[in-house]
Amino acid sequence: MIDPRLAVLQLVAHHGTVTAAAAALHYTPSAVSYQLRQLAEELGVELVTQHGRGIQLTGAARTVLRHAEALHAQAERAHAELAALSGDPSGTFTLCGFSTAATRLLPPAAAALRERYAQVDVRIIEAEPGRCFDLLLAGDADLALVINTPDTPSTSDGRFEQRRLLDDPLDLVVPSHHHLAERSAVTLADAADEPWIVGRPGSTYHDLVRAACTSAGFTPNIAHYADEWDTGTALVAHDFGLILVPRLARLHDDWPVTRIPLRGDPTPARRILAATRRGHREHPLIAASLSTISTTASDLLPPPAIDRTAASGPAGP
Repeated sequence: MIDPRLAVLQLVAHHGTVTAAAAALHYTPSAVSYQLRQLAEELGVELVTQHGRGIQLTGAARTVLRHAEALHAQAERAHAELAALSGDPSGTFTLCGFSTAATRLLPPAAAALRERYAQVDVRIIEAEPGRCFDLLLAGDADLALVINTPDTPSTSDGRFEQRRLLDDPLDLVVPSHHHLAERSAVTLADAADEPWIVGRPGSTYHDLVRAACTSAGFTPNIAHYADEWDTGTALVAHDFGLILVPRLARLHDDWPVTRIPLRGDPTPARRILAATRRGHREHPLIAASLSTISTTASDLLPPPAIDRTAASGPAGP
């Protein structure tokens, strides 16, 4: 319905380079450059200029982009209305989300869609939040579950609709023999002097823990780096430090650790957002997905009982 070269321009603007836009679109860089030249010639304006080793958008390009956003949003609304009128959607519908969402929330939603809409090919892509937005822009995903990071578009970005889906509280995980393990709840400040296990610098998990500790009034003493919950839990079980885990995250049952709810004002949590291309949210498949995801989340997120697995003591080093 809309000139696909406008989407190419949008991806170039989003990524800042032709090479990155080409990767997101599964094109070659030369194909992206060619489409930009074609669009510029047809519009009779210059869209990009050379800037050092990269490119820079012109004022004309930004004007085109502003109108392209409105056109794409209107087209998405039209698709959503047509899908609602048909009553029997078909084609491919893709859900994407970061690891915990892709493990705990998206499979039930995909299964419900598959059962309800026999003509729909439902797919799931696990991806970091920044990549999820790339997938939405490129048309490779329809609904994304994300959390805000420094690398993701702001909630005011006109290309997307981002709405709060749920808050996933953080729990403190300590060795089962730790002096905090008998408490029904703790504050982050209670663990301010402990060694911490966090994700690698630049990762969403690293930023999450640093931000939570900063809001509690201290800088964590980072002793080890682990990006996977199982790895972090194993380190806790062997007395290498403490970790924060979102309540949706499952831990390995065999490690002698205790998972303790956090209290405080505000209680540390990561906010999970549902993101779509603007205008696409009213599509019946998205509405059905969000309904199942909300139900699944409410079942998974009651306040946990204190979890003291293998309480006989820590594993040896």
